[in-house]
Amino acid sequence: MARGINKLSAKAVLAAKEPGLYGDGGNLYLQVTDVDGSGPTKSWVLRYMVAGRARKMGLGSINDFSLAEARERARQARQQLADGVDPIEARLAARDTARKETAENITFKAAADKFLAVHEASWRNDKHRAQWRSTLEAYAFPSLGTRPVKAIDAALINAALAPVWSKTPETGSRVRQRIERVLQWIKEGMPLPTIGKAKRVRHHPALPWQEIPAFMQELRERHGISARALEFAILTAARTGETIGATWSEIDLQAKMWVIPALRMKAGKEHRVPLSDRAVQILQELPREKGSAFVFPGAKAKAPLSNMALLEMVRGMRPGATTHGFRSTFKDWASEATSHPEIVSEAALAHTIKDAVERAYRRGELIEKRARLMQDWAGHCTRSPAATGSVTPLRAAAA
Repeated sequence: MARGINKLSAKAVLAAKEPGLYGDGGNLYLQVTDVDGSGPTKSWVLRYMVAGRARKMGLGSINDFSLAEARERARQARQQLADGVDPIEARLAARDTARKETAENITFKAAADKFLAVHEASWRNDKHRAQWRSTLEAYAFPSLGTRPVKAIDAALINAALAPVWSKTPETGSRVRQRIERVLQWIKEGMPLPTIGKAKRVRHHPALPWQEIPAFMQELRERHGISARALEFAILTAARTGETIGATWSEIDLQAKMWVIPALRMKAGKEHRVPLSDRAVQILQELPREKGSAFVFPGAKAKAPLSNMALLEMVRGMRPGATTHGFRSTFKDWASEATSHPEIVSEAALAHTIKDAVERAYRRGELIEKRARLMQDWAGHCTRSPAATGSVTPLRAAAA
């Protein structure tokens, strides 16, 4: 800290006209600026160093804070510094907390209206937009609409959805996902939709998600380890390398969980994959090759399936498609045909999440929500193919 304090006087503060910094001591300065020549503007600032970095903290205008008040505010900031707290970061954190509390005090109906106003324009499907609003109006607003967001918990959601759940569980599940998505959006600070998300860069040819039931039915009719490995990869939305390198030690059939170690993951982090009923069935029916640790053994002894085996099977069934493209198909299905939050499908794909808020939300890995997502995906993959008169052309996609 600078030596000597209380160097300025009230008279000196009023007399200061030339742009610059006038030190009062204790790292407190009067800052005089004249941006457009219309006359000096005066404010208080605190200058200090943190971890070798110079910082300047605004303490308000002289019109709002007197010299004595500015000294007191500077003293409080210096105390924080003495305790190892950066006062600028502490102030930002306090503002964030206050903003979050204010947001969570709004009613659920107001929150849902805000969510829809921000997101509806980015949804390409008119039916999807209409269903979002109508299902919330029918099943959520009557009991949750006037409640503050911060007061809504799982018990209240379950009570609100109990009537529809007993009659049409699928509708109840979708409404619950929509309620949870609105609540999470508020907790995250009401972020804007990702710009250009609907125009993702596409590299890997992928089947439209509407064609997956027919493709999977055809795949299930094929025999051999390659067919089962491809089906397993699609059901788990896993990369080819993750699938063919899977070992039995990574699989917990009782817990319905596949834990891929960090060394085998693109992002270098352990990835836990909830297994759907169909994925578990595939594993249970696979033959165990003596002396091999691999779930999908290859032709060579104690070696996994070739990484070309899956691609060759895909190309034989749908010329031009790729194995990796099914991850894009999964992502498109989750975004366009379900109400599962984007962060859940991103976690299922083991994509690196850059946003700090989303990373914090993801610390629990969203296992329960991902388990529901993967079971829904398996349900789509195993349902009876819809009768269509034409085949939608392949389109390039990336995940």
